[in-house]
Amino acid sequence: MEECPHPDCFAPDTTCALGNVELAACLQWKGGKAPSAPSVETDDKILVPWTGDALGLTDLAFVTGRAKPVVVAVAGPESAGKTTLLASWYLLLGRGRLLQGRRWFNGSYSLNGWEAVASSMRSAPGRPPTFPPHTTSRGARAPGLLHLALREDDGRRRDLLFADAPGEWFQKWAVNAENPEAEGARWLAVHANLILLVADRQALSGSKLGAARNAFQLLAKRVAAERRGRPVALVWTKADIEIDPQMEAMIRKAVMDEMSDAVEHSTSVFDPDGGDVGVGLIRLFDWIASYRRLGVVVPQTQASVNDPLFLYGRTAT
Repeated sequence: MEECPHPDCFAPDTTCALGNVELAACLQWKGGKAPSAPSVETDDKILVPWTGDALGLTDLAFVTGRAKPVVVAVAGPESAGKTTLLASWYLLLGRGRLLQGRRWFNGSYSLNGWEAVASSMRSAPGRPPTFPPHTTSRGARAPGLLHLALREDDGRRRDLLFADAPGEWFQKWAVNAENPEAEGARWLAVHANLILLVADRQALSGSKLGAARNAFQLLAKRVAAERRGRPVALVWTKADIEIDPQMEAMIRKAVMDEMSDAVEHSTSVFDPDGGDVGVGLIRLFDWIASYRRLGVVVPQTQASVNDPLFLYGRTAT
């Protein structure tokens, strides 16, 4: 697979760092070729700073220029339903159900990225909805970040970044935190503000339930060792599937013994009783959107009233 040699670009896993929509038009891209002759059409092209796809690390300047965003790590094994969780939130947002009237959608730099993960879950003529395709690592060095901007009821704007990362990263990171193939998981372990620890009820009740249990327990221990006091949620995906009560107790114990302040949520896109499948998804998103960083206490100073730069703790007159 071709990769961009530019030190700050992670194409094709993310958008071009120089703003090229077509990678072949970028001279930095391996194999890219310059146009043979300039034309009016070429001269009139405008390079946009982003394409709407999932953001890469060099794209974060668009979001962080105003305020530090909240980074949400969705950590779990392969095929646990992490991408389905993200896609479900996007579809609920489009139907006006996700934000429940206390906050409002205020834009996104990655609408194409959201559409990419959610399009398969929409029904179309002659095509029933399906689950999103498996998120593959493809040698990526950083997670794809899906952006949402929300407007709070007090007028403040908040930016959220959701990491759509492959389960293989977390499985390798759980076994060996320094694994070179788990670089993206390490980035999230450092930069995430909230960690969703996904427990797949289907895997925990299937033919390989023992391996699924062991993999989850390893991941829970790694998250506990790396969390540094950050909020953690145990998220049961595919909650419509029954599992053995003893297995459920072991999974809960693996989290709560190490992180007693973790919260617990259950989500599903099916309800065998015909109930509202969006309730669990909305509650979990509300928990994420309600997160607040601790304020910074600025020390009092005895600086002169003539030097406003140092009046941190005083009221100007």
